[in-house]
Amino acid sequence: MQIRKAERKYAKIKMAVQGAAGSGKTYSSLLIAYGLCADWTKIVIIDTENNSADLYADLGNYNVLPIQEPFTPEKYIQAITLCVQSDMAVIIIDSLSHAWEYLLDQHANMAGNSFTNWAKITPRQNALVNAILQSNTHIIATMRVKQDYVLNQKDGKYIPEKVGLRAIQRDGLDYEFTIVLDIDIKHYATASKDRTGLFMDKPASKISSETGEHILNWCISSFRREDSPEPILPDNTIDTIKQAINQATTIEELRKIFNDNPQYQQSLAEEFSKKKTALTTINQLTQSLNTKFNPNGSITINRT
Repeated sequence: MQIRKAERKYAKIKMAVQGAAGSGKTYSSLLIAYGLCADWTKIVIIDTENNSADLYADLGNYNVLPIQEPFTPEKYIQAITLCVQSDMAVIIIDSLSHAWEYLLDQHANMAGNSFTNWAKITPRQNALVNAILQSNTHIIATMRVKQDYVLNQKDGKYIPEKVGLRAIQRDGLDYEFTIVLDIDIKHYATASKDRTGLFMDKPASKISSETGEHILNWCISSFRREDSPEPILPDNTIDTIKQAINQATTIEELRKIFNDNPQYQQSLAEEFSKKKTALTTINQLTQSLNTKFNPNGSITINRT
C-alpha cells in the first residue's frame, strides 16, 4: 500500500451513446470514431442490429463484425478480443443492450430463488464490463433507451407517470464510462455524464467528427508524465518519428503517425501536442483568408 500523486496518463476513451430507435446512435458513433483515429479502416462495428451497421458504408471503408443470437456476454468478449488482435483503433459495440436483455431472459428462466440466481448472472455481466474497460483501444458502446415510469399515489390510487428515458442496461452501468451522451430523436446530443468536462452543462448539439477530435485531444494532452523513465528507444527510431511529425501538413496526417506508433505515444506526446496546435492555428488562419486567383495570375487576398 502506497500513497502517490494523482496523474492522468494517455487514456483510451470508454464512452456510451444512448438514445431511442432512430435517434442516430450508430451514425453518431461512426463520426466520433473517425474523429478519434482519422482512418476508417481502423474502425470496427460489433453489429448485433441485424446488419444495420452496413447502412452507412458510404461514410468510409470501416469494418463490421456481425454477431448473431444468442447475444451472450462471452460472445461480446470474444468479439472485442478479435478486434483488439486485429489492431483496430476504435471499437463500436452496437448495441450493448442485447447482452443485458439476454441475461435478463436467462435469469427469468432460471429455477429457484431469484435473488440467489443473480449471483450466477452478475459475474457474466461484470466480465463483459471489465473487457470493455481494460481494453487498450477506444470503445464506443451504444445503448437503447425506453420510457421509464414511476408509480405515484393520487386520490388513493397508484398511477404510472413518465419520468424520462432509461437505458436498457444494468442500473449504474453509466458510472463505468468516462462519457455518456444522450441523443434525442432530432439527433441532438447532451451529456448525462462527462468526466472530461468537454460536454457537461453545454447546450445540446449535433455530433460530428470534430466531437471525436475534441475527445482525442483530451486523451493525449495535459497528462502528467511518470517520474520513472520509459525504456530507452533507439535514437534513429525516435528521430524518424520526430521528423515525420515535423513534416506533417494536416491534422489527419499527424493523427495517422500517432496511431501507427502506439509504443511511442507517451514519450512523444509533447511533440504531437505542439504540432497539432500549430496545424490547428494554420487551419484557422487559412479559413479566415479568402484567397482568389485573378485571370492575370496575381493573387488577391480578402480578409474576412
